[in-house]
Amino acid sequence: MTFLYAHLLSFSVLVLVIDALLWQLAPFPHRVTRVGMRLALFLLYSVLIINAGVSPLQAPLLADDRVSQFGATALAIVWWLYAARVLTELIGLLLMRRIGHSGRLLQDVIGALVFLVAIVAAAGYVMELPVKGLLATSGVVAIVVGLALQSTLSDVFSGIVLNTTKPYQVDDLVSIDGVEGKVVDIDWRSTHLLTSAGTLAVVPNSVAAKAKLINLSRPTNLHGVSISIKVANHIRPRRVLDALDRTLQGSSALLLKPAPKAVLKEAGETSSEYVASGFISDLNKKSEVRNQLFDLAHRHLEAANISRQLDGVIEPSSRARALLDEVKIFRSLSAEERDHLAQNMHPHQYSAGEVVLSCEEVPECLFVIATGVVSVTVLDDDHQTEVGRMGPSEVMGEQSILADAPSLGTFTAMTSSIIYQLDKAVARECMAKRSEVGQALNKLQAVRLQNSRLALMAKPVAIKKGGFLSWLQKR
Repeated sequence: MTFLYAHLLSFSVLVLVIDALLWQLAPFPHRVTRVGMRLALFLLYSVLIINAGVSPLQAPLLADDRVSQFGATALAIVWWLYAARVLTELIGLLLMRRIGHSGRLLQDVIGALVFLVAIVAAAGYVMELPVKGLLATSGVVAIVVGLALQSTLSDVFSGIVLNTTKPYQVDDLVSIDGVEGKVVDIDWRSTHLLTSAGTLAVVPNSVAAKAKLINLSRPTNLHGVSISIKVANHIRPRRVLDALDRTLQGSSALLLKPAPKAVLKEAGETSSEYVASGFISDLNKKSEVRNQLFDLAHRHLEAANISRQLDGVIEPSSRARALLDEVKIFRSLSAEERDHLAQNMHPHQYSAGEVVLSCEEVPECLFVIATGVVSVTVLDDDHQTEVGRMGPSEVMGEQSILADAPSLGTFTAMTSSIIYQLDKAVARECMAKRSEVGQALNKLQAVRLQNSRLALMAKPVAIKKGGFLSWLQKR
């Protein structure tokens, strides 16, 4: 014990070294453990220097030994800085728990103020300097520095406001002053955005605080998606809107509420601009859904004999022949072969809700959708589950053409539709002449089976009620 009391100051220095090593090298999995360890070491350090006769609240009185006097003074000053560091870590831990990663900037600002107070306190208590004069001098220096760094300070305080009000956080997808990207960091001066082009955009916090800001990640389960289409003015708007309504109904990715809609945005001198919009639940699928809507819009507008070019209406040689040019499985056919198929295709009108092809039915023809939207459902535990939607230029009944197999799903018209029927014998004759057609039909069948399995697997599991609530419902 005598040896311990004689070397308390040396042990306090050892505590500082241990703290630095543990903070940098020790693999603590949780920040709470690291902060708790630092707090314990600080309390041990305080006990050691106080028992050694060194008080952080007054200047050390060891006049007989100048080396000890200098060491004691340094340890007292370090106590204040150590206390500021521990307090900063505790505040940072609380901020991270309450407001997450965005609290880092606020933690840095509070930490700077805490360290400033600690330095002034150390100068006043330990070094017995005239604090009033020091504060007056530092005030003048602060004014000069503030004027010189006015722009930087504006960014800093704007950053504090952004972190406090939290219009966006790290990992949010935002648009700031026309720059769209994912927030990867918010520091003292700026907000860092990772754009869709893979570049890093640095937006000053003062600009972000004043600019028009759109947070595309909020609300978390409702994200708008829209496409814009221009059509010649002489096309009746009702025809275009009907085609765009069928476009929106053809995408199963769009939410039913709020309901998707198509509107005439602006009528110019030669063309009119139409906007079809809806909402999705997954922001990551926004680009995929937009691409799908553009494709569906093209097909439904073409099916309605509407051209998006300024020259107006398309005048195909025949509707069936024009449709065959868009059917993927017949792309390998020559123009003469398509003409032959078009002569053997017969149109049929289906109203909304009418079944086109039932499950387990073996059709005697291949169906080719000309206009409208068709819903595909399969039987799953005595319930019909929708696995997809089809539009113009898509085909049905390929199982019957390939192997006289029954349909695995039920195909129902969601809107008024025109569907062409191609006789099975003619389709098989074409498949015998062109092996590519048979390969395309087999590939189409495999893709649809895979999509059906994925759709059934993705179906949410029904939650079974039990216990007291179940007992009440049975009463």
